[in-house]
Amino acid sequence: MAITILHNPRCSKSRATLALVQEHGVEPDIRLYLENPPSEDEIREILTLLGRSPRELMRKGEAEYKEQGLADPNLDDDTLISAMAATPRLIERPIVLANGKAAIGRPPESVLEIL
Repeated sequence: MAITILHNPRCSKSRATLALVQEHGVEPDIRLYLENPPSEDEIREILTLLGRSPRELMRKGEAEYKEQGLADPNLDDDTLISAMAATPRLIERPIVLANGKAAIGRPPESVLEIL
């Protein structure tokens, strides 16, 4: 069973989610998504697995969100997905991918239902 975590080691929620997954006997593939960002197609797949819209996956408090004018309600999904692929800091974290499903580790325990 391949399990991947889109991880930022500087994020306490990401660290807690990784530790929780490991405590359950799983050693996931760790993808440092700030260094190896997901492609637009990968983001679309994650959104489908999560059942969320692009805006729901965005970190609206990041400076880049404001700087890029991403709060504009007229922006389409493709524009938001492109922004996340180009600026991965905008992607909510951590994301765990397992068993053809995805979950955001906020709170960390939310990922247990897909393991």
